[in-house]
Amino acid sequence: MISCNSSPLEACILPEIMEAEMPKDTALMPTTLRVALAAIMIFMITIGFLGNAIVCLIVYQKPAMRSAINLLLATLAFSDIMLSLLCIPFTTVTLATTDWSFGVGFCRVSIMLYWLFVLEGVSILLIISVDRFLIIVQRQDKLTPHRAKILIAASWVLSLCVSIPSVVSWRTMRIGSQVPQCILGYSESLAVRGYTVLLAVAVFFVPFGVMMYSYICILNTVRRNALRIHNHTCESSVPVSHVSKLGLTGLQRPQVNIDMSFKTRAFTTILILFIGFSVCWLPHTVVSLLAVFSRRFYLSQAFYPVSIGALWLSYLKAVFNPMVYCWRIRKFREACLEFVPKTCHLCPKIHGRSRRRIRPSNLYVCSSETQSSV
Repeated sequence: MISCNSSPLEACILPEIMEAEMPKDTALMPTTLRVALAAIMIFMITIGFLGNAIVCLIVYQKPAMRSAINLLLATLAFSDIMLSLLCIPFTTVTLATTDWSFGVGFCRVSIMLYWLFVLEGVSILLIISVDRFLIIVQRQDKLTPHRAKILIAASWVLSLCVSIPSVVSWRTMRIGSQVPQCILGYSESLAVRGYTVLLAVAVFFVPFGVMMYSYICILNTVRRNALRIHNHTCESSVPVSHVSKLGLTGLQRPQVNIDMSFKTRAFTTILILFIGFSVCWLPHTVVSLLAVFSRRFYLSQAFYPVSIGALWLSYLKAVFNPMVYCWRIRKFREACLEFVPKTCHLCPKIHGRSRRRIRPSNLYVCSSETQSSV
């Protein structure tokens, strides 16, 4: 473990007592398992970069796709790209070699970049959730592309203000053989503990609470609307016998046919992103708080595997988002096929004008009256 003072020019001093109590990495996790985890993280870097890059290219190349929600999703993808390129590779190398070889200065920069990109991604998810709440619950669609750009700029500034103290004036701790990333480790300083609580509140607890409240209200609104539509459909239906008695055979019965699945599909996608955020970030938030407040947990042998698992889950979010897009959004799948070389396509793409618009069997199923009229 390295404990760096506030000035980046000062040497890092390792207290002798904590060095004696620190468990060795060779007894914590086998080398084969560490290399396997590093290989998985390399795969995560590839998927996270390519998947999120496609999202950014779609919004950049097609002006019709530059709506407010798409600008927010592109910003979320960009923050995940930066996390995949500027944070995960150094963690992967340190996990495989059990030694931080990038210097004390970059140790400080890496922890600041980590929290910067994480905070930005969480801020974008929070903005999207509040926007869905205003649209579905309050029936107020106020988010325009111009306002979305202002919110994106403000979120970057706010994320930078919250993350920059970790590199300027706070004691940064790293365990080279116990955690493959610079972290805010155990400290008895009230300032460090207060800053760690601020990070936990800003990254997880406040966004989780706001998004949970928004989605509960949205689900209740969607349920009430579905019941209202169902009741309206039942009340407005008129029996055929009554219609014939009234001499209204030429009129159609009132029908209410609304595709609820289509209207709630976008909300369902955002809800899945929220669930992924909660699963990926709850363990890391708990481990970060325990590492700063509990010296016993920070120096225990269980800290290494637990911190590795929590850190891996936090990085998994950068890979989770494009997988959800590919699963839920048809235009994203089509855009992915456009970037794949034509020689790699298993089935050739049929031009829009050459597609069959009707079923061939319908040409031969005709009643006698239809044939006589024709």
